[in-house]
Amino acid sequence: MSELNEKDVEEFDEDNENYITLTDDDGKDISFEILDTIEYKERIFAVLLPFEDTDDEVVILEVIPAEDPEYDDFVSVDDEELLNEVFEKFKKKNEGEFDFD
Repeated sequence: MSELNEKDVEEFDEDNENYITLTDDDGKDISFEILDTIEYKERIFAVLLPFEDTDDEVVILEVIPAEDPEYDDFVSVDDEELLNEVFEKFKKKNEGEFDFD
């Protein structure tokens, strides 16, 4: 999957705000389920599950809030240690909700 950087966000399903579609650098739309948002080190991260991905790997993107939440930017995180810390916080927060094996 191509890297997602500061993408346009559109609602996938207006009735369910847990779904979004982001556009990658190649112009391809990718739909995600928003599993959770994590506040960590005064930043906000979205833990996303791609619809088309069958291996159940999540994508973690930083959320850059806009004045209108419909236009928040989602930015890739290059710091592997930070991604691991955010994922550990997600796992602890959602213990019992998801199977992390």
